[in-house]
Amino acid sequence: MGSLAGLRLRAFHQPPTPLCYRPRMVSLHRRCFAVAATSAGGGEVRVRFAPSPTGNLHVGGARTALFNYLFARSKGGKFILRIEDTDLERSTKQSEEAVLNDLTWLGLNWDEGPDVGGDYGPYRQSERNALYKQYAQKLLESGAVYRCFCSSEELEQMKEKAKQMQLPPVYMGKWGTASEAEVDAELAKGTPFTYRFRVPQQGSLKIHDLIRGEVIWNLNTLGDFVIMRSNGQPVYNFCVTVDDATMNISHVIRAEEHLPNTLRQALIYKALGFPMPTFAHVSLILAPDKSKLSKRHGATSVGQYKEMGYLPQGMVNYLALLGWGDGTENEFFTIDQLIEKFTIERVNKSGAVFDSTKLKWMNGHHLRSLSQEELVQIFENRWKSIGILTDSDGSFAKEATELLKDGIDLITDADSALSNLLSYPLQSILTSAECKPIVQDNLADVASSLISAYDNGELLEALKEGKSGWQKWVKSFGKSLKRKGKGLFMPLRVLLTGKMHGPDMGGSIDLLYKAGICGAINSEFGFVNFDERFKILKEVDWESLTKQVEAQQEEPTVATTVAH
Repeated sequence: MGSLAGLRLRAFHQPPTPLCYRPRMVSLHRRCFAVAATSAGGGEVRVRFAPSPTGNLHVGGARTALFNYLFARSKGGKFILRIEDTDLERSTKQSEEAVLNDLTWLGLNWDEGPDVGGDYGPYRQSERNALYKQYAQKLLESGAVYRCFCSSEELEQMKEKAKQMQLPPVYMGKWGTASEAEVDAELAKGTPFTYRFRVPQQGSLKIHDLIRGEVIWNLNTLGDFVIMRSNGQPVYNFCVTVDDATMNISHVIRAEEHLPNTLRQALIYKALGFPMPTFAHVSLILAPDKSKLSKRHGATSVGQYKEMGYLPQGMVNYLALLGWGDGTENEFFTIDQLIEKFTIERVNKSGAVFDSTKLKWMNGHHLRSLSQEELVQIFENRWKSIGILTDSDGSFAKEATELLKDGIDLITDADSALSNLLSYPLQSILTSAECKPIVQDNLADVASSLISAYDNGELLEALKEGKSGWQKWVKSFGKSLKRKGKGLFMPLRVLLTGKMHGPDMGGSIDLLYKAGICGAINSEFGFVNFDERFKILKEVDWESLTKQVEAQQEEPTVATTVAH
């Protein structure tokens, strides 16, 4: 069986036909068949990812592409992109571009493909019809396939008959054993026909799958199958086999849902005399309820996760761990580390559950692992794109990034992190249940002293000196009130930020002060500067607020008494 290394579209290798089918009139005794389908082995590693451009790139498809990419790179081989666009009604150029963009975003750059070319093109199935017809004709001439003139009504009757007999819905028509005269008569009438592959009725076919081990099929459950439709369009399994063979694909790594297709493809390989690639069928990605991951479970496409603020580094890392691990406790990998560590033998054949919470956590790790310059650039671009920053010399964005990054797992989280810092929901926090102990701890007295410090310029002078000035002032302010620790910092956080929780308070106050003087903040995003904050603070009716809090505190006691 010769090598396909020299096979090109313009000069096709003439394959041997080891299954000696006789054309047209074939005895039923020829249907005893046993074969162990083995790969060609040796030579350059060549793998392919072959998406259909009928929608967005699903995370399952992205993981399959990733495993192919990692396998090729780890073996010094080639990663090929092939577009399976034979479904002309559903395939669109927009979908193809979206798939290519998503793969590029993930960093899975291909060596050969529709946009970069290569020695084994074309790389779109829709441009390879002449090749499919050439090999279909070879199979017809060898007797491996035959013309089937059955109408759709006749085929439906066969299905119904098989159902009644509780048999698999296999082809039971006469055209596999029809005489030459019968065939010629139908051709003369112009009756539409398909090309149907002769499948031995007895025997079995065995392959060794790199993930699933030995897989065996009984041939008597298959029946003769169509490889070319009556309109001249080739069927998926025939296209894939011809494409993989003529592109010299050494390993086919794909989803387990394609495992049943392997039987048909193996038969076609053998009939054409092509060496078999090595197969590896990857488990499905499951939803938390262990069903197949689908749109009803939320975002499922790579493009959606990109828009949600995920990094390609986080997506690649997480997808790699859906069914694979390096045997250690380590969960964080760069793409280069994955290439170094990846082996197909460590891919698990069990289904992997997609955990969006873990994906977000992992993305946060990768986000914070970026250099300071990269992170500032990402956040600043994001803040400018949504309009929260109008212009900036970079210093404000840099300080904001440093302050807020620990609470951000997604790029889009930066929006709420900054807008939350700039807001001042004082009234709602003062009347909240969580703030009651602080209000009751003489918060009004702290507010009065704080307002005095602001009005006499003492606080502003300290803020002009930056964080060190703030720290000195806080220490002095605490001594004057005989407060320290939580008793000092919680009231100050509430009065100055309008919140109970948040990032480092010194950094927050320093950044809020700078936001009011740098001119980079868009006021339409709810930014409240210090002048406005203290104006609001002065308008608080502390006596009424204290009574309101005390009344709320008494309500549970009244309810308990009634209950008894």
